[in-house]
Amino acid sequence: MNATIMLLPGDGIGPEVVAEARRVLDAVAARYGHTFAYKEGLIGGCAIDATGAPLPESTLAGCLSSDAVLLGAVGGPQWSDPRAAVRPEQGLLRLRQAMGVFANLRPVKVLDALADASPLRPERVRGVDLLIVRELTGGLYFGQPQGRETVNDERSAVDTLRYGESEIRRVVGMAFELARARRGRLTSVDKANVLASSRLWREVTHEVAADYPDVTVEDILVDACAMYLINRPADFDVIVTENMFGDILSDEASMITGSLGMLPSASLGEAGRPGLYEPIHGSAPDIAGRGVANPLATILSAAMLLRLSLGLSAEADAVEAAVARVLADGGRTADIARGETPIGTRAMGERVLSSLAA
Repeated sequence: MNATIMLLPGDGIGPEVVAEARRVLDAVAARYGHTFAYKEGLIGGCAIDATGAPLPESTLAGCLSSDAVLLGAVGGPQWSDPRAAVRPEQGLLRLRQAMGVFANLRPVKVLDALADASPLRPERVRGVDLLIVRELTGGLYFGQPQGRETVNDERSAVDTLRYGESEIRRVVGMAFELARARRGRLTSVDKANVLASSRLWREVTHEVAADYPDVTVEDILVDACAMYLINRPADFDVIVTENMFGDILSDEASMITGSLGMLPSASLGEAGRPGLYEPIHGSAPDIAGRGVANPLATILSAAMLLRLSLGLSAEADAVEAAVARVLADGGRTADIARGETPIGTRAMGERVLSSLAA
């Protein structure tokens, strides 16, 4: 296979972890006879510094003309002033919207080797294998009107939570398809006891459910779901929810595994369009440049890229198995070490490459 992959290292630890994922992709290409060509662009704070824009037009064009996009992270304290007219996160939001990636897939799987790294008791997290499907291009993050104003000499702000039924139907439909291919259970998360948008979400979800009689569906309010993710996480299979709820719940669920550094993600749109792949962690400016960041979330994001955008399931399985073997053999970066001597970003990448070649 010949494929073009757009790399967006971004800010903070982004360049360090993307470099290790690229080395793994290169090893996969060499082992399985593929040719991966790479393009690279600026996004986030580094793009603001270089061009004044968080998503330069050249970067966007490169993403739209590639087979898939691999992103590191955006943001940092030097660009975090909430009063700033231009912020790194604007680049990411615009990229998602322009690429039409409306569904963010965040798998949360606890490997036996890392059960003791979780803040929860090992017996509670063993066997956890869930997938959160977050709607990505609607809701509060994109609804209008949005902004600040002064009313009666007092500052006020407004954000609009708006969803159309077609937006709900497409992401819920994808979640049903994913549940059908897994264990056949779908949990739809909303706040239907309070929010009109959630009542529409629930109504449309049950309309879609009629086409999937083989999938068991349950509705859970978002506050209850936040509790259940802690006291019975292994009960979940696929969770589908709106943008802000998904953002919060997936970060909460990530800690079941012990570290944000372990969680990959894929953002997908209509069939045939490039997907966007990224670790769910941030730019971690406090450790940037020190060579200690965990690259596994980015490497696992590259595995999702192989499977979901390039159709290379065997290659993706090989990368995931290589990561599992490294962890089973005691390889740990500082964020997941529990008594083991931690290794650095580059060394972890080397171990994955060695395991992949075995």
